[in-house]
Amino acid sequence: MITTIETFPALAEIPGLEHGFTLRIPGVDVAADRETVVARLDPHWGEIVSGQLWSAEQIHGSQIAEISGATPALIPGVDGLIAQSPGSHLGILVADCAAVYVLDPVRKACGLFHSGKKGTELGIVPQGINMLISAGSRPADLIVQVAPCIRPPLYEINFPKKIREDALAVGIPENQFFDCGTCTGQQVDRYYSYRIEKGKTGRMLAFVGFEA
Repeated sequence: MITTIETFPALAEIPGLEHGFTLRIPGVDVAADRETVVARLDPHWGEIVSGQLWSAEQIHGSQIAEISGATPALIPGVDGLIAQSPGSHLGILVADCAAVYVLDPVRKACGLFHSGKKGTELGIVPQGINMLISAGSRPADLIVQVAPCIRPPLYEINFPKKIREDALAVGIPENQFFDCGTCTGQQVDRYYSYRIEKGKTGRMLAFVGFEA
């Protein structure tokens, strides 16, 4: 059986949390533009993820939306999403940039952020953490997980290191920050890599949400 998803041990221990990170899906032609490739991958994601996801347009910026309403939708102009209560699931797409999960197991709140070179420079992750704190989360309760992304020596900037520094600077306990350490560019048999595949590639779907 072909594995099409991976999970992270630190998040798997959180009661009531559903999360995942999809892998390269064999047999899907990804030598096309982003819109075409996403349309080809979407049916496969539907087999993996139960229910609909709120999703971000992703423009390599630092805008974050706090989701509201009953019907999941694509939110334009944002690279991060926050849900302040259980029952809503978030999703973003990556192919070398980092998907960063931020969880509050106490309040059942969560955030998911698209943080590559630009998003990290703009501080999208600490901004999202501070939004959760402003809404009532305690830094000591928050858990941060960085998914597979491109890293040195295949990329000249170590943005996962900067994400860690920023998260700790806003109060995340060091032992509650997790980075899988995996480089997407070094495992193109398992992950999609925009840089290594020169833009003609697929996307991994990161998703997270607390059960209602």
